Amino acid sequence: MSVSSESEPLSRAQRPAEELLSVSALQKYFPIVKGLLRRQVGAVKAVDGIDFAVRRGETLGVVGESGCGKTTMGRLVTRLAEPTGGSITFEGRDITHASQHALRPLRRDIQIIFQDPYSSLNPRLRVAEILLEGMRSLGVGRDDIERISLLEKTLAEVGLPADSLMRYPHEFSGGQRQRIAIARALAVNPKLIVCDEPTSALDVSVQAQILNLLAHLRRDLGLTYLFISHNLAVVEHVASEVAVMYLGRFVERNETDALFRKPGHPYTQALLESVLTPEPGRGVPDIGLGDVMPDPANIPPGCRFNPRCRIAIERCRHEAPTRMVRPPQGMVECHLA
Repeated sequence: MSVSSESEPLSRAQRPAEELLSVSALQKYFPIVKGLLRRQVGAVKAVDGIDFAVRRGETLGVVGESGCGKTTMGRLVTRLAEPTGGSITFEGRDITHASQHALRPLRRDIQIIFQDPYSSLNPRLRVAEILLEGMRSLGVGRDDIERISLLEKTLAEVGLPADSLMRYPHEFSGGQRQRIAIARALAVNPKLIVCDEPTSALDVSVQAQILNLLAHLRRDLGLTYLFISHNLAVVEHVASEVAVMYLGRFVERNETDALFRKPGHPYTQALLESVLTPEPGRGVPDIGLGDVMPDPANIPPGCRFNPRCRIAIERCRHEAPTRMVRPPQGMVECHLA
C-alpha cells in the first residue's frame, strides 16, 4: 500500500494556532440495568474523561483496539450522541448540550464519514438523491439546479464522473462508494470531518487511494480531520498528531513523528510491535497483550492497563497514574514512563 504522507512534521510555530475543536473531560456512560424494575447496577464507561484539541487544518488520529471507545467519541463530537459529562467546544462555542434546533446550522460545519460504504448509502436512491438530501436539509444552494452544479464539482474533486449522479450505489465498487460517502460530506462545505475507520472495509490497494484522496482534499480545501482507526500504519501516514485510546481514556498523545519514534506508554509500544513487517523468519510477534479483551463495564483499579502490562509494578495495581508531559507537545498516563 503506497500512501502519500500528509503528516509532514511541522513545529508548533509553523502550525496554525487556532483551535477548531476542543474537548475537555468528555464522558459517555451507558447504564447497565437488570431485573423487572430495570435498576441500574453499573455502567459501561465507553468514554471516561478525555481531553484534546484539534487545530484548524490539522489531523488528529485516534487509535486503539475495538471497543476502546473511539467510535463513541466520534459520535459525541458530531453530537450524534449525548455526553454524560465534560464539554465540547467548536470555534469557541460550547455545543455540549446544544438542542437539535441549535445544532442545525452546525451540521454543515461538522460532517462524518462512516466505516462501511456498503451500508451507509441508501441502496434505493440514486447518488444524486443521496447527496441532495443533505444539501437540501442544510440549506446549501438556492435550488436543485445550483446544487447539481455544485455536486458535479464535488464529484470531480473525489475522482468520480458527473454521470455517477444518475446511478445507484450497487453499480459502484467499494472504493467508489467510499468516494461517494466523502462527496456527501464535502457537499455541504464542512470545516471538520470525523473519519470513522473510513478504509477498514476496503481492499489494501483501494485503502491507499482513499487515504491519498483524503490527504489531497485536506491540503486543497483546508479541511480538518478527526481520524479514527485501529490501523497504526494508516494513522502514521495521515495524522499530524496521534492519541492512543485504551478503555475510554487517552493513555498517550503526541505529535506523530515523536510518538512513533519513541512511544512512552507500554500499550502504545505493544501496538507498534503488533504491526507485522515482512521480515523472513520473524513470524507473528508476541506482544504480551493476551487474548482477553478489556471490559469497559469492569475497569480494574489503579492503571486500567495493568492486567495486561508486561512491566506493571504493585503501584500500578492500586494507584491511577497522573498525566505526565511528553516532549515535544504530548502527554502519557503511566507511572513508569
